[in-house]
Amino acid sequence: MNALNPMILTLVTFVPLAGALLLTIFPRRDRDIRVFALAISLIDFFLSLHLLAHFHRNLAGFQYEIDRVWIPHPNIHYHLGIDGISLWLVVLTTFLTPLCVLISWHSIHDRVKEFFILLLILETAMIGVFVTLDLFAFYFFWEATLIPMALLIGMYGHGRKVYAAVKFFLYTMIASVFMLAAILWLYARVGSFDFVTIQNAARSGQVADFSSASLWLFLGFFIAFAVKVPLFPFHTWLPDAHVEAPTAGSVLLAGVLLKMGTYGLLRFNLGLFPEQARANAPWIMVLALIGIIYGALVAMVQPNMKKLIAYSSISHLGFVVLGIFSFTQAGLDGATYVMLAHGISTGGLFMLAGILYERRHTYEISEYGGLATSMPIYSTFFCFVMLASVGLPLLNGFVGEFLVLSGAFQARPIYGILGATGVIWSACYLLWMYQRVFFGQIKHKVNATLPDMNFREQLALWPACIVALIMGVAPLLWLNAIDPAVHAALTPYVNFAGQFASKVVGQ
Repeated sequence: MNALNPMILTLVTFVPLAGALLLTIFPRRDRDIRVFALAISLIDFFLSLHLLAHFHRNLAGFQYEIDRVWIPHPNIHYHLGIDGISLWLVVLTTFLTPLCVLISWHSIHDRVKEFFILLLILETAMIGVFVTLDLFAFYFFWEATLIPMALLIGMYGHGRKVYAAVKFFLYTMIASVFMLAAILWLYARVGSFDFVTIQNAARSGQVADFSSASLWLFLGFFIAFAVKVPLFPFHTWLPDAHVEAPTAGSVLLAGVLLKMGTYGLLRFNLGLFPEQARANAPWIMVLALIGIIYGALVAMVQPNMKKLIAYSSISHLGFVVLGIFSFTQAGLDGATYVMLAHGISTGGLFMLAGILYERRHTYEISEYGGLATSMPIYSTFFCFVMLASVGLPLLNGFVGEFLVLSGAFQARPIYGILGATGVIWSACYLLWMYQRVFFGQIKHKVNATLPDMNFREQLALWPACIVALIMGVAPLLWLNAIDPAVHAALTPYVNFAGQFASKVVGQ
């Protein structure tokens, strides 16, 4: 056992917060602030690679666990741990944050110190959601993500930024109250906020009145997570938040914050309430299918590039929910893979949209056309990331969607058929957007003189492109760690079907 292991999760979680606190005493020299924020985010990323290097991929339980009494009364523990699912979400968070720092290097001009302080605080809160195993601490980190993200949108966004920030904050905070009520009910019956303790007590029948209250508890968690995903019809806050947010805010919102909702569904709704998850799966899968098709169709008619990408997120996250509630190994493996692939490809699309906004200060598709002539490097990056998002074979989007649809077909063929139409629609709206923005004649003279991507912007996009390619050609690097955790999550479901996704992909 490596000597760093007992404290590695604490370091990965709180190094960004420590960096944010140090930034508060920094003199207001913008370049030094940017360099320091980049250094802190890179340090945290390299620390998270330690998790990968020493993670036992054939084990299903939580690893790197630390469990200490935090507050004796009530019984709150500092309990951290990760499995194959949360491992990759932590690495995704630490991977995207340095790219957000790079892409914001020159786009943030005012209150630079405050911007990077909020960004680093947000990173700690997001990682905390994925690593904590105490429900009180989970709720604390869950709510802690709202403040820095709302401030990033409200202070550094565009257009109706305050409206979008308030809408985002209210939607997610009000929905989280239902989860808080469910957590408090469980604590009152079990006497602990510990996830593992509550899960074992519920499965062994030691929680009084659990069977009669389980539907309401399930719905309490579900509402909070469904709004965060966002699952249709709880999605209306997302387009406003994405369109008005600064580029870094959009990247982290799409790349990580939305995954908090799907992670919660997988970890808590399936983990604590297997009977209710099975009973409510049909209507939840219908909502997921509506989200896949509705999000794609609405994206197709959007005149605004950023709003189109936002609605594509609603469609892609529908695949995740569909896979989770298929209760198949392939479906849950695919759902986890789509979470990661979406974070990379959609994060890349938002970075590319932000690069264009810095030059033209508009996201309207009609303002562009013929950019492949004046910005060939940019158009090449955009094409690659767009194809990854579409789900082109040998890129990251294909593997997850293939596994999700395989699981959906196993659950019920009509689910797989309807879900597959989402792949077709995504190709339609993304390719059509690309054709309008990059091909044809240059309609506006200013577009003929737009500067192509500089070194810093390429440096922010290259890692995302490389990871998208590796995820497409070598998915077992991810699935070998995901498989055991997913298999353990499916243990309570006696009718679960399907082989390990590694066998599916390997054939």
